[in-house]
Amino acid sequence: MNAAKQQQRLPQLDIFRALAIIGVLHVHASSFAAGELALSSPYYYWLNGMNIFFKFGTPSFIFLSSFVLFYNYYGRPVTRSLIGSFYRRRLKYILLPYLLASIGYYVLTLFVNGQLMQHPAENVLSFLRALFTGSAYAHLYFVFISIQFYVLFPLLLKLLQSSRQWVRWSFPLGLALQWGFIFWNKYQLHIVEKGSLAISYLGYYMLGAFIAIHFEQIKDWLTRPWMEQTTARKRYTLLLIVLWLAAAMTHVQLWYRARHYGAWVDSLWYELLWNVHTLLSALILLLAAFWIYRRAPQRLVAWLTRLGELSFAVYLIHPLFLAFYRLVQDRLSPDSLLYVGYVYGGLAVALAASWIIAQWTFRHIGISWVALGNIPRSLTPAEKPVQGTQGRTVREKPQERGL
Repeated sequence: MNAAKQQQRLPQLDIFRALAIIGVLHVHASSFAAGELALSSPYYYWLNGMNIFFKFGTPSFIFLSSFVLFYNYYGRPVTRSLIGSFYRRRLKYILLPYLLASIGYYVLTLFVNGQLMQHPAENVLSFLRALFTGSAYAHLYFVFISIQFYVLFPLLLKLLQSSRQWVRWSFPLGLALQWGFIFWNKYQLHIVEKGSLAISYLGYYMLGAFIAIHFEQIKDWLTRPWMEQTTARKRYTLLLIVLWLAAAMTHVQLWYRARHYGAWVDSLWYELLWNVHTLLSALILLLAAFWIYRRAPQRLVAWLTRLGELSFAVYLIHPLFLAFYRLVQDRLSPDSLLYVGYVYGGLAVALAASWIIAQWTFRHIGISWVALGNIPRSLTPAEKPVQGTQGRTVREKPQERGL
């Protein structure tokens, strides 16, 4: 390992973040409709498909968080200075926004339910339980499990640096531990909110680590044009896409039969299909991000890049705008085609409002990082454009963000 090595910046990762946050927005925008409100709608298959197909969003962010950390830190010695710097950044740009978001959403929920001034002592205790379980609001569990991973990261980094055998077996071992916990929880622990525990996603973390450590070997597959790929690579790429689509469509169908017809099966089948679907999705999104950066029109690349830069802030605040949008939900019948448009309208409103608020705040409020996380370098007054690959203009900024 070369301690002085400076890793090449990967602007494609902002496009990956953009694709992942679009997935998250699809799931959240369709959650009420797919869950119960539109079960009798003639368009329910589409609404359920929207909700299940895009469930790759959060797992892909988890994969990317690990990829970015191991990509940047694997070639560096684990020293007290490095660990101190690592945790200062997480405290400043992740933990503090998580704390403020948890307080804000929890107080707003109490206010809406008319409970803000009732039983203050109980409310404080309830909030503390929610804070330490990632349940102050539905979407904050992701930040909570990310914090758990950050606590373990220096240990995992040191372990993988110690032996190539640990690297070779990192993904299988991570997946085995994840599924060991799934079985243990199903048959003995019965933890309802197991999705708030990082071990439920250990396979994604270890896949991200494995690919980051072997990125030099994988990069050629991601960056080389299709016509220049070897026959073997083309076959493996097509196989990956076919397996991903098959897993995604099977996952969609399984949930459609369960929700619409009540044909439920053992919970392990839902766990398995979700796991296969979303693991393959992380690889597909990585491949798609590099392809889009290389081949898509410049305006689309710029749009996705900016969305990726704002993705953490958008993730934190979009449920607020979605909740306000849903206040007009009773005005449309789920049996109407307009209702499908209404669901997509919620996605558009949540995305646009979050984007505008986040971008304005980053540009005009110097301490916006307190609530929204790391300020993108392109939105600071001292931005410094540099020439990127493929003749594109990109911005220098730290890569250590998970979201």
